Amino acid sequence: MTFSTLGLSEPLVRALEAKGYVTPTPIQAQAIPTLIEGRDLLGIAQTGTGKTAAFVLPSIQRLVAAGKRVLPTHVRMLVLAPTRELASQIADNARGYAKFSKLSVATVFGGTSINKNRQDVSRGVDILVATPGRLIDLVEQGFVNLSMIEILVLDEADQMLDLGFIHALKRIVKMVPRKRQTLFFSATMPTSIRDLANQFLTDPATVSVVPAATTAERVDQVVTFVNQTEKQALLTLTLRDEAIDRALVFTRTKHGADRVVKLLAGNGIAAAAIHGNKSQAQRERALGAFKSGEVRILVATDIAARGIDVSGVSHVINFELPNVPEQYVHRIGRTARAGASGIAISFCADDERPYLKDIEKVTRQKVPVRPLPEDFLRQADAIKAARIKAIGADPAPREDRPRGARPPMKPRATHQPTATGSATGRNYANASRRGRGGRGRGGSGGGRGAGASAAR
Repeated sequence: MTFSTLGLSEPLVRALEAKGYVTPTPIQAQAIPTLIEGRDLLGIAQTGTGKTAAFVLPSIQRLVAAGKRVLPTHVRMLVLAPTRELASQIADNARGYAKFSKLSVATVFGGTSINKNRQDVSRGVDILVATPGRLIDLVEQGFVNLSMIEILVLDEADQMLDLGFIHALKRIVKMVPRKRQTLFFSATMPTSIRDLANQFLTDPATVSVVPAATTAERVDQVVTFVNQTEKQALLTLTLRDEAIDRALVFTRTKHGADRVVKLLAGNGIAAAAIHGNKSQAQRERALGAFKSGEVRILVATDIAARGIDVSGVSHVINFELPNVPEQYVHRIGRTARAGASGIAISFCADDERPYLKDIEKVTRQKVPVRPLPEDFLRQADAIKAARIKAIGADPAPREDRPRGARPPMKPRATHQPTATGSATGRNYANASRRGRGGRGRGGSGGGRGAGASAAR
């Protein structure tokens, strides 16, 4: 089977040949003919299966065939993504596929200049890739009009819900025409996602390249039980002993990611971190160094890792197990891409055993146990001593407790208005509101729901 036999036009086939793509992946073979017909689609696919091409290619063909001219501030195709990295990746691929089609492609997401976003969309855009919060900001300011949308795509829908974007998604869907083609993709399909799909889709075709919530078969998975205080030594030994080309190391929190990078540096291992507290420029530099091979180890939180599409990631290491089992599927999907094999190594402390149990329940498989290395305690002591000599005392880990377990915050001092200062009080309140709004609702990866993004 070739792309031309799927019904794709000659310019698209030429664009694919220029990128070196010859044979469609399973999801592309199933989805492309259906989407060319104009049907809605519910796609269940893990990362690395080629789903971006599966929805972008037939959409470009339909937009070209319709022959409509985009009006200023209007959009013809809207792709919603949960993170900046994923939005940027989708847009880059769309530009490559549209190389011979003369369609315009733009991105809007938090962490970038909103003035540039306004300029990019002011003339109208054929294909717009956006995070929900920044998009709503631009709509409310009158710089984007969604009333002529022909194709709506929701990518990584399960992650959208995890980040709290549900209300933003419902607002956006109300802004687009009822008569449209809607494409809905998710790596997992819990009841909440299926209910959301039922609200947005009309008589959809369903394409599933793997059963919902299963993990990539080409990934060799192991778990090692280790004390929380000895994880850093185990990580250092793993990175030294394994044949690693590039490794993604996952932590649950932003502070944890920075701490791992610092501790690895103390043991002579260069690494970079990518998470929601990093600026867009910092994230792009870290990702660029990882892609080029300048840095072989990238430490990431779950949210920041969405959209990382780097060939040659040989290992995924779960320094901390995710407390949401579906995230495990997304994490290990960063390796074993484009037909390659991969290895996923998980470190499990005693307090994380319930997380492992949930992961095995969701993935419907037992993760094989790999014992600690021989003479591990002696090696761990030597690694820690060398690190302390290099950088001083290790940074203290921050407690990772559920919100409900945190002690109540002390009340803040209030500003008492004076008899002659009521106007000053009003000005202070107005300034506070301006300060809150001035950061931009999409500044940490997508706006409404960005509070959840910032939590990681």
